[in-house]
Amino acid sequence: MKQTAESIRDRFLKLGVDVPIEDVESRLDELITKFKVPSNEAQRSVTNYILKKYSIPKNEFYMRQAEPQLTKIVDISENGQWTNLKAKVVQLWENTHESISQVGLLGDETGIIKFTEWKNAELPELEQGESYLLRSVVVGEYNGRFQVQLNKNSSVEKLGEAIVVGGGDFIPTARESELRNISDLEGGQWATVKGKIVQLWENTHESIEQVGLIGDPTGVIKFTNWASSELPDMEEGKSYVLKNIVVNEWGGRAQIQLNKSSSIEELDEDIEVGSTTSTYLGAMVDIQTGSGLIKRCPECKRALVKGACAEHGKVKGEYDLRIKAVLDSGTSTQDVLINRELTEELSGLTLDTAIAMAADALDPGVVLDKLKHELVGRYYTVTGHKLDRYLLVDSITLRTSLDREMLDEMLTEMEVQ
Repeated sequence: MKQTAESIRDRFLKLGVDVPIEDVESRLDELITKFKVPSNEAQRSVTNYILKKYSIPKNEFYMRQAEPQLTKIVDISENGQWTNLKAKVVQLWENTHESISQVGLLGDETGIIKFTEWKNAELPELEQGESYLLRSVVVGEYNGRFQVQLNKNSSVEKLGEAIVVGGGDFIPTARESELRNISDLEGGQWATVKGKIVQLWENTHESIEQVGLIGDPTGVIKFTNWASSELPDMEEGKSYVLKNIVVNEWGGRAQIQLNKSSSIEELDEDIEVGSTTSTYLGAMVDIQTGSGLIKRCPECKRALVKGACAEHGKVKGEYDLRIKAVLDSGTSTQDVLINRELTEELSGLTLDTAIAMAADALDPGVVLDKLKHELVGRYYTVTGHKLDRYLLVDSITLRTSLDREMLDEMLTEMEVQ
């Protein structure tokens, strides 16, 4: 916290304003420790407090913070930093959120970074493949990765010369031959993958054509095929080559997106999937927070936290049912994710009933309490695909009794341990 306070103080020293370091530290400590405000929000709050106290215009402060020099993408190192960039628009992503004008990737010779241009910034739209001087952009941080945001204080100037992107220009045709294993995919890459469609998920959002899991011998990854890509639908169980897909990350996990630059080629072969179907038998010892009646973002289907989506901000969520549970076999534990259909089947509780229960009690927590009461403490056999620490459940069976053979297997396993 002391380092953060010194950083804030140094920014004001550049304007000739000497803010007592003790004041900065005490305000940061109160916000972060007492009121549990996230660090980046606390920094912004303290900075705005000092601006008001010393009657410093915000625009002047932030413009002067950003003006000294151009920053290379690899040198971006501070959340809340204001800077200028010369960069090429590597990729524009599909976006339907009303508060966002554009979102995608920027690149220079040192690397690439995600950018968001907010609609209220009223800036001209950027073109994929073109290079720009971007002044007064602010750096944000999410899941340990920096990203830049263009707002009302930012400006955009199109450049005549093309910026070369590090590692070679990220032109889809130039990178088409780079076939990668799924386990090697990292956020920000263009790639081509060969894999089998492991699972297709139900999707009703008009901007998404298909969403699900694709796997190869090295692992399984989520994919999204946007409707605007105008690509053919894929079938569960069939194998494909997906060319020129872009990789991004959410929650520390890579996922792939198919867009207008991508192509799909069906293969006449059965690709072996490294993350094969797994079966686990154990007692359900916990149903975790984030289970029961939840709301999802209508754009990306992520679960909302306090009414907000990590990508799209405050949105009107759509109700869903799910269970995030922990099973215990006696020698190991397994985290499992159970979707709405299986949750309804297992609990006998429909989504409509759950919504009604929450409305009557004025508390969605009653649904979680009901699930815990009905399901925890019982033995289940689950089958599904492993993705990181979770088993994505395809089927689940309540074990009303354990037969002798199954007990012997469990006892043998415990003896080995």
